[in-house]
Amino acid sequence: MPSLIYIADPMCSWCYGFGPELAALLEGLPGGMPLEIMVGGLRPYTTKPMDAALKASLLEHWRKVSGQTGLPFDYDALSRDGFVYNTEPACRAVVAARMLAPQLSLFVFHALQRAFYAEGQDVTQGNVLAEIVSAALTEAGHPTDAATFLTVWNSDAAITATRDDFLQAERWGITGFPTLVLEHNGKLDLVTSGFVQMPKLIGLLQEIVDREQATSPS
Repeated sequence: MPSLIYIADPMCSWCYGFGPELAALLEGLPGGMPLEIMVGGLRPYTTKPMDAALKASLLEHWRKVSGQTGLPFDYDALSRDGFVYNTEPACRAVVAARMLAPQLSLFVFHALQRAFYAEGQDVTQGNVLAEIVSAALTEAGHPTDAATFLTVWNSDAAITATRDDFLQAERWGITGFPTLVLEHNGKLDLVTSGFVQMPKLIGLLQEIVDREQATSPS
């Protein structure tokens, strides 16, 4: 059965904008289609606080995403003193959720995005991530307390799996997010690298299916 691999970062603004488009695609696919999330690592392991130039660049991206998608943004999220835009902790939160409840990875991913972009929460902090993810998992029918999440999030297994995701994205030559890949019969086909709206996503998927049918032996 074909499946989709979604390579993204919860602290990537265009991934935030892409969320409703991906959700609409998944809802519209007949019979559903499995989806695996791979965290790409937009700015992992950063230790230097944001400077004015980076802040201005990010705000420009946020305004573009908001203008194109209508999604809410809390622009004060970037104004806290000494904020280090390290995306590894939030990516690792997605991986920890994937370890706890694989079928809820996308739900948690979107919860983290809303918390950061719409509510201005600091998703670089473990205690903040624990509240967001445990609440999301519990809401989705997988009761999880913050302490349980933190145990998994802090584990060597989660740290290694997160790094492995980053390395796999590099090996595949993925340099931008969001990226969506179709996996079928052991073959990977790029659906999109970058934000596109749902109708175009359908068209891109159909192009891949048509191409495979045209080259398959009759």
